[in-house]
Amino acid sequence: MRPLGIFGGMFDPIHFGHLRAAYELSVMLDLEQVLFIPAADPPHRSSPLADAASRMDMVRAAIADEPRFVADDREIRRGGCSYTVLTLEVLRAEQGERPLVLMLGADALAGLADWHRWRELPVLAHLAIANRPGVSLPAQGELGAMLRARRERDARRLAAQPAGLVFVHEGVGLDVSSTDAREALCQGRDPRYLMPEPVRRMILDKGIYARPGATEG
Repeated sequence: MRPLGIFGGMFDPIHFGHLRAAYELSVMLDLEQVLFIPAADPPHRSSPLADAASRMDMVRAAIADEPRFVADDREIRRGGCSYTVLTLEVLRAEQGERPLVLMLGADALAGLADWHRWRELPVLAHLAIANRPGVSLPAQGELGAMLRARRERDARRLAAQPAGLVFVHEGVGLDVSSTDAREALCQGRDPRYLMPEPVRRMILDKGIYARPGATEG
C-alpha cells in the first residue's frame, strides 16, 4: 500500500504555501493521497477568524483540481480541541498497517513538544517536515534527540513500514503565511497571488475576512 499523507491545520485561509509543500512531499514520498484536515478548535493557537464551514469550503475549492488531495472534515465533525494524536489514532485504526505520513512545517515542528501526547505521534505515523531555507531544526532536548534517532534521508524507506521515521524536505520555497493573508484581507487588500483564484473569489464574494471600515487597496 502506498503511504497516506495527513496535512492538518487551521487553513485560515489555505494558501499557495500549504499547497506547494503538500504537493512537493506527495511527489517525493509517492503518496497515494493527502488528507487536508482543517482543525475545529486548535488548542495551541488563537481561534480562527473564519468559521469552520468557511475554512472547509476554502480547502475544497483550493484542492479541487488535484486528484491526490482530499478534503477531510473529521476534526470539524468531532468538535472540541483538535488533537492530532486523536486523529492519527482513528486513521491508524482505519488504515491498519498502511504507512501514514503526518506533514508538518518547520514552525510546527519547533513547537511540537507542547502538543498533546506528542511522543506518540511518530509511533502512529511517519513525520514529513517541510523546511524552509534558513530555518534551523531543533537540535537540543527531546525534539533534537527524536530527530537524530528517527531521521531518514531515503524517501523510499517510509513506504516500507507503517510509522516511526522523520523525513525532512529542505527548500520548500514559497514564503507565504496565513497570517499575512489574513492581515491583507482584514485591511481590505486583495489577496491575489497568495492563494488559488477560487479561494480568493470565495473570500471576496462572501466577505469572509471583511472588517468594518476596511477599504480595498
